[in-house]
Amino acid sequence: MDGELTMDLLVTYDVETVTPQGQRRLRAVAKICEAYGHRVQKSVFEVVCRDADKVRLVAELQAVIDPVRDSVRIYRLPASALDDVEHLGKPRAVDPRGPFVI
Repeated sequence: MDGELTMDLLVTYDVETVTPQGQRRLRAVAKICEAYGHRVQKSVFEVVCRDADKVRLVAELQAVIDPVRDSVRIYRLPASALDDVEHLGKPRAVDPRGPFVI
């Protein structure tokens, strides 16, 4: 994404897992998020992407979740906000702008 305009996103989700279908949705949502960003907590991902990537991310998530039982929140952060995160505890495992391998 060198030279391209990117945005910082924080993606969080809560997927109902009391049924096998819910457990499958949870795994699908996690896999989608892993394709776009870095997991920083169990259901929280930091994503640096272009507008077109965000559109695809949203479409993929909408196709998987149950809108009555599940919740996905996508926060668009100010430019480079992920570079200025106050973090307590276990050190950050990855740089959100570092190399991303799918």
